[in-house]
Amino acid sequence: MDWARRADGGPFTSLGVLDRLVYDSYDPFAALAAAAAVTERAKLVTMIAIGPLRNAAMLAKQAQSVDRLSDGRLVLGLATGARRDDYDAAGAEHRTRGRVLSEQLVHLREDGLRQDMEILVGGTSGQAIQRMARHGDGYVHGGGPPRAFARAAAAARAAWSDLGRPGRPKLWGQGYFALGGEEAGEAYLRDYYAFTGPFAERIAAGLLTSGRAIKDFVRGYAEAGCDELVLLPAVADPEQLDRLAEVVAA
Repeated sequence: MDWARRADGGPFTSLGVLDRLVYDSYDPFAALAAAAAVTERAKLVTMIAIGPLRNAAMLAKQAQSVDRLSDGRLVLGLATGARRDDYDAAGAEHRTRGRVLSEQLVHLREDGLRQDMEILVGGTSGQAIQRMARHGDGYVHGGGPPRAFARAAAAARAAWSDLGRPGRPKLWGQGYFALGGEEAGEAYLRDYYAFTGPFAERIAAGLLTSGRAIKDFVRGYAEAGCDELVLLPAVADPEQLDRLAEVVAA
């Protein structure tokens, strides 16, 4: 809750949380409900919640609850997730997760949520991009350098246009930073992404560890059309927010 209070004080515009089941972490909807109690301004976003781990009615109930507790500040980001162990623990079918998420999105749009709630859809496959264009308000990217976001954003805009939807999708991105405690931050990323094998080392190497690196990262995402960029601290120290605030304010 201290994190949430500090972030709501500015200059930040949103608070984002991740979702895992088999990991030492908070449930995203519980975390955002707590944040709603101590914030007034910032958007509260799931970046992302793994939809198929929950049934559609439960997912709608959790989202509605946070949205009402926060006076309509929830942005619901959903994707299938990539870890099989989460599905095993939930007793959910991993093989059909894409179809299940598409069905959930239809339910949420038709029956489950207020019509103007912003729904983001994540994923990098062609099917995920099509799912976003058909059912979402925007696309949420899972991280990486600006060039990776630019490629995904271009695919999202193209799919949106191909379906004849007006305007363009909202584009959200994310990155990890550590301003101090860099080794601990890198160790966290290696652990969190251990399921990717050797690729976890590349993710850890992409940790933003200086003001200059953060500014370049923000600039690159902005140039690629990103509407909202969530920078996730890889070190569990609320002072990280104060250091980040100084960088982005400058």
